[in-house]
Amino acid sequence: MPPEPSISVVIPTWNRADLLPETLDCVLAQDNPAAEIIVVDDGSEDGTQALLDRYKSRGVKNIRISNSGDLHARNVGLEAAKSTLVAFCDSDDLWKSTFLRMMVDCWNREARTCAVYADFQIVRDGVWETSTKFDLAPTGFWDGLRPVSEGLFMFDRPMADRLVSYQPFFPSALVANREFLLEIGGWDEGTSGLVGRDFATAIRIAEHAPLGILRQPLVGIRKHTSNDSGDTLAMNLGDGKVLEHILRTRPAMAPYAAAIKASIIDRRRRALDLAFTRGNFSLVRDIAELLPPEAVSRLTQLKCLAARLPDPLRRISARGLMAAGTLKSRLQDSRSR
Repeated sequence: MPPEPSISVVIPTWNRADLLPETLDCVLAQDNPAAEIIVVDDGSEDGTQALLDRYKSRGVKNIRISNSGDLHARNVGLEAAKSTLVAFCDSDDLWKSTFLRMMVDCWNREARTCAVYADFQIVRDGVWETSTKFDLAPTGFWDGLRPVSEGLFMFDRPMADRLVSYQPFFPSALVANREFLLEIGGWDEGTSGLVGRDFATAIRIAEHAPLGILRQPLVGIRKHTSNDSGDTLAMNLGDGKVLEHILRTRPAMAPYAAAIKASIIDRRRRALDLAFTRGNFSLVRDIAELLPPEAVSRLTQLKCLAARLPDPLRRISARGLMAAGTLKSRLQDSRSR
């Protein structure tokens, strides 16, 4: 039997001294301990360094860099890691105690595996929600998975095209073969600063196989006031920009260009509707400029016209259009029953 692969954990952090201890404690409490734990401090100014000093005696390594963003911080940790496998955990997220053991077992069963994603749940105020991200995938998304063991499945062919319309993979639920991840370029820093910036790397990884899927929800994604992924409007706009980046930089995705462009338009339509509902009329006008004329419905055209009116006409028109949109949705729902 080949030796069990070793695993390094990389934790990027920036100004999260209040959340980092719980994350570190759950990583240290794994029933299959990591070979090393590397925290990459991305220029924190909130006492993070003093906190990390207290964890040195427990074997936690600390690399401090100037503020460069979480994607770069992950790549710094990836380069520094010494193990065969590398796991990533954001400094506000949580792992169940079996996470690393079950991940290592994936490679014990399928040594050629490039990377594995586990399912996850949202955690609010310490309470883990019952629904999981994988459960919300559209019909057919998981078609073609090959069962390996209880809860573990493999995509034996690249499945990056499926992520264009639904993206269930999260950095804190990822373990990858270190050499594989380095060979494909690590974390794609071309999307740094964008909301949803991890999306490009998920596409990059999913262009390769075998890709493992652990159906158990072993990861908790904590939602709090400093999350930038909690705003649906911002996520839709960010994902649109990430998809544009993918079109420019990922030749393997060229066959799916039509689907990618359609997804960009759909996300921007949804963002425009949310901006209108929130009364952010300047953003409505900005988003409208990004949409091709043929993609703008009559109702959206009216919203754009209303957004250009002076107050109070703008707000009166907005209330009327929102009521019309609600009525249209109700009629559509009643017809579908």
